[in-house]
Amino acid sequence: MTAPVFVVDSLDGVGAPGGEFVLDGPEGRHAVSVKRLRPGEDVVLTDGRGRWTEGVVKATEGKDRLVVMDLESVVEEPVEQPRITVVQALPKGDRGELAVETMTEVGVDVVVPWQAARCITQWKGDRGVKALAKWRATAREAGKQSRRVRFPEIADAATTRQVAALLADADLAVVLHEDRDHGSEPLATAELPAEGDIVLVVGPEGGVSPEELALFAQAGAKPYVLGRTVLRTSTAGTAAAVLLLGRTGRWS
Repeated sequence: MTAPVFVVDSLDGVGAPGGEFVLDGPEGRHAVSVKRLRPGEDVVLTDGRGRWTEGVVKATEGKDRLVVMDLESVVEEPVEQPRITVVQALPKGDRGELAVETMTEVGVDVVVPWQAARCITQWKGDRGVKALAKWRATAREAGKQSRRVRFPEIADAATTRQVAALLADADLAVVLHEDRDHGSEPLATAELPAEGDIVLVVGPEGGVSPEELALFAQAGAKPYVLGRTVLRTSTAGTAAAVLLLGRTGRWS
């Protein structure tokens, strides 16, 4: 097993010879009381924005303090190319968190919540604020679990016109859309950029509306399908991301 990952606010000043770091608060409690780490075990500390360092547990103090020693110099993981952004239509119930969790685990770089025309779920007022916070918390925890040191950005909820603007700026703009009469191409055959931004739109359970498809087409997006089966909105983004990660070489 690779070393467990814990998030810190900042790594400034970390890595000096002989230096120590005290991990406390919720992360310290998780390390001591949940993971039950012991002296001599390796840990990774990261800011979740690509900077990280590795050290060794020196001691535990109480139920929520972990003392880490032998910290190495801080390393910054480069941003991988091409970047993959998934525009995720809002699913029902907790399927949004499921989508964020699995997309984080496979390596998606940005997730954009989208209030599509056919979404049953509505993010309004306090409900929207709480739902977005859940998505961000899910990405953080999934990032730690999957040993990432650069967690995905969970953007603010976007309107359809904002999504169209993202597609217009992309190096590859993809809309997952299954329709026998629409002529969608297999995503497995799409020509992929070596770098830049791939933006992938995943519609709601009811599909992307004709008006949205037309607007996205004006922005330069093309419709694609994954295969012969139709996936739920909460799994389609992950499946498509896996396909792209393999084809771009990011999983090589």
